[in-house]
Amino acid sequence: MGQPGRTDRVGRQPGGKDRAAGRVRRLGTPLGILAVVAGAFAYVGTVDPNEPGHYPVCPLLKLTGVLCPGCGGLRSAHAFITGDLGAAFSANAIATAGYFLFAAVWVLWLVRAWRAKPLRIALAPAWWWGVGAVLLVFTVVRNLPFGSALAP
Repeated sequence: MGQPGRTDRVGRQPGGKDRAAGRVRRLGTPLGILAVVAGAFAYVGTVDPNEPGHYPVCPLLKLTGVLCPGCGGLRSAHAFITGDLGAAFSANAIATAGYFLFAAVWVLWLVRAWRAKPLRIALAPAWWWGVGAVLLVFTVVRNLPFGSALAP
C-alpha cells in the first residue's frame, strides 16, 4: 500500500483509521436497514396479528371482500418469526418467499459493502412485468374457490 510514515495530500496515513471509518460508513446503511426490519419483525412477533384489534383490516378486503397480494402478510410474518414456516406459507406464500429473498439480497449487500463494492441490481422492464404478473395471478387465484389454499 504505502510506506510507513508517509501521508497523502490531506495528511492521512494510507489504510489507517480512514479505512476503518470508511468501512463503518459503508456498513452503516445495510446494518441500519437490518435493525429496522428486525425491529418490525420483533414487534409483529410479540403483538399477534391473529388477535383482533391490534392491526387495521386491509382496506381492499374491507371495501370489496377481495384479498390483495399482501393480505395475510402480518400473520405470515408472525408465524415466520415464531418459527412456524408452514403457517407462514399458508398465511401468505408470496410474503414468505419475499422474506427469504430479502435475506439473500441483504447478505449480498453486506458482503459487497464490506468489500467496498456497490450493490447494483438493475432489473430489465421484463422482470418487473413478470413480478407484476406473478402478483396478479397470485391475487386472482387466491380469490377463486380452487385457490382457497392460498387465502390466509
